[in-house]
Amino acid sequence: MNVVEVLDRAELNKFHYIILGITSLIYMLTAMNVMLIGSVVRPIAAEWGLDVVTIGRLISIGFLGMFFGALIFGRLSDILGRRRTIVIVLAIEAVFTALHGLAYDLTSMEVLRFLAGIGLGAALPQPGIYISEYVPAKYRGRFLGLVETAWVYGALLALLFPYVMIPTYGWRYTFLVGLLPLVLIPPVLLYLPESIRFLIKKGEYDEIKEILATNRLADKLDEIEFTMPSTKRYSVWDLFSKRYIKRTILLAVLWAALVYTYYGVFIWLPTIYSKEFSLTIVKSLEWVLIITLFQIPGYYSATFLLDKIGRKKVLGIYLVLAGIASMALALKIEIMWVSIWSIAISFFNLGAWAGLYTYTPELYPTDIRGLGTGFAASIGRIAGILAPMITGYLYATSGLFGPYAIIAFTHIIAGAIVVLIGIETMGRTLEEISEA
Repeated sequence: MNVVEVLDRAELNKFHYIILGITSLIYMLTAMNVMLIGSVVRPIAAEWGLDVVTIGRLISIGFLGMFFGALIFGRLSDILGRRRTIVIVLAIEAVFTALHGLAYDLTSMEVLRFLAGIGLGAALPQPGIYISEYVPAKYRGRFLGLVETAWVYGALLALLFPYVMIPTYGWRYTFLVGLLPLVLIPPVLLYLPESIRFLIKKGEYDEIKEILATNRLADKLDEIEFTMPSTKRYSVWDLFSKRYIKRTILLAVLWAALVYTYYGVFIWLPTIYSKEFSLTIVKSLEWVLIITLFQIPGYYSATFLLDKIGRKKVLGIYLVLAGIASMALALKIEIMWVSIWSIAISFFNLGAWAGLYTYTPELYPTDIRGLGTGFAASIGRIAGILAPMITGYLYATSGLFGPYAIIAFTHIIAGAIVVLIGIETMGRTLEEISEA
């Protein structure tokens, strides 16, 4: 039996749950560092006298860094390995997020935001790439969905830490929580072995045998064939080949749509509640905290459905319903209706994210899985650069209707596209999907 068949047919054991836990923590703390700026930007703006458009630009600078981080380190994970890349990017994101507290003016904050963005954009795709290459095919959707679910806990931490710390310590010390991802580096080094699919490409067969034996993934090592089922070698240009171009376009559209809509909504929510309804920053964080809690059932419902009805249906249904809720919000300006429709967006948008996070690493072969995932994520970061600025400008000129009408349209178009050109990956091995 081939070694990748062994991985895909293995019974779940302690090892699979350990890597699920660690990769979920990586994703959670990275999410916290991404979203922290949204909770802290209001007191920064008050201290430095920043207007809404300038705030949007400051947030967008981070997404520019995330664009380069996702693209560069996506490729480096295919060259250096998954585990080594994870360690590097955790260090980058943690250190430069914490250094935000030392910024002395807008320019210095923008530089630090860009550098932190490189680490954040690089870190976000890595847990999905890693765990997709170890989890058996029939459980892959569930595990990837659970890792993505960790985002909401990071988003909640990004609200809770400022809620507790800003009134007492101010915004500068609040950024010190950005160092938390550093505590994950020792567990990564101790408990996450290098990806076996990556090691096969490097010919590291002794290390593969040790990983299989240590983690009880196989019994009769002498009966295992330590080669990949396909001898084809892939390059960067295969992303745009006849076989993969449709997948590359689809993922680019989905990542752009979901990044734009998510950050267009949730980065701005604390500011919108504060300005629109004359709430203090602490009170606005309370409202956003409640709305964010509804991301949890959104994630888990989608995660449950991924291996039941498939990736395409989950993405299509949740994207369209998020779009309908966004349009409803655009037409309501009372705080209660804004909150109700924000909750609906929170539920369905984040459910769609669970589908996308599962779908992305499945669509490319091992040689270019990191690159393909990173490329898709980097396209999303371009949308992330635009979202805070466009949302800020439209909100300043047209109130809630302008930005939320665009967000509604984006959701619905993305849902239609995945239904029209997406392929279903549920229950198939990574090698089967790459050759489909």
